[in-house]
Amino acid sequence: MSAIGLIDQFLDAVWVEQGLSENTLSAYSSDLRIFAKWLADKSMLDVDTGDLSKFLASRYQAGIGNRSSARILSSLRRFYGYYIRENRLSIDPTALIASPQLGRPLPISLSEHDVELLLNAPEVTHTLGFRDKAMLEMLYATGLRVSELVGLKFEQISFRQGVVRIIGKGNKERLVPVGEEAMSWLEAYMNAARKTLLGGQQCDYLFVTNRADGMTRQAFWHIIKRHAKKAGINKELSPHTLRHAFATHLLNHGADLRVVQLLLGHVDLSTTQIYTHIARERLKELHLKYHPRG
Repeated sequence: MSAIGLIDQFLDAVWVEQGLSENTLSAYSSDLRIFAKWLADKSMLDVDTGDLSKFLASRYQAGIGNRSSARILSSLRRFYGYYIRENRLSIDPTALIASPQLGRPLPISLSEHDVELLLNAPEVTHTLGFRDKAMLEMLYATGLRVSELVGLKFEQISFRQGVVRIIGKGNKERLVPVGEEAMSWLEAYMNAARKTLLGGQQCDYLFVTNRADGMTRQAFWHIIKRHAKKAGINKELSPHTLRHAFATHLLNHGADLRVVQLLLGHVDLSTTQIYTHIARERLKELHLKYHPRG
């Protein structure tokens, strides 16, 4: 079987078995195709630890960092683990390769003041600005991943209960409260701006473009950066910035860590605990800034 055939078989299998997200599958596919191209004519099932070490060294020399190297190695481990389970291999060539040591950088979060500036940046007198306002309010109110936000459909929203039903990573379902402010903007968007954007056409997705299509993650991220620039926010934002702000601000106001874990859809509590570090760092900054002997 060709390298592409092996990769596609692996991706189909893990998608069915584990219900991985499209983003994860895309990352696996990209990493494995780069490796297959580097191997040239050698079969992906004939490699040894030396081949993998040389490949990872070549990627490092090309300028990728430890975090990207760790992701590539994770893709390779999954790939070879699958073919061992399928009895196509007897020895895992990744077994003796150590993962790069990673620090755990704190995610960039916005202050409550910065969030207010960002949420108020869209021009709600315009149809697109009204849509952007509804999306930003929804994102900050719920802490959804950007991919979850742009993938929302009507049947996932309960206006009566004020919750949104999300199918997250690993096909795990969770119910997230929306809040009155965000819900009011969402209802107003649906009753006015959305109909204008659709122009009589049909679309299953809740948030649509002026071409009557669903919004993409990339397009929405450009929208966030544009409004952040308009609001005078000069931080390096990430696609999860408002998700980070959602979690950090909840903890700052006394929310229980396990509640935040459930709202974010984290499987492991340790993933959520990083936000307690952000909250502590923020307290230190405030102490240094305002205490007379800080």
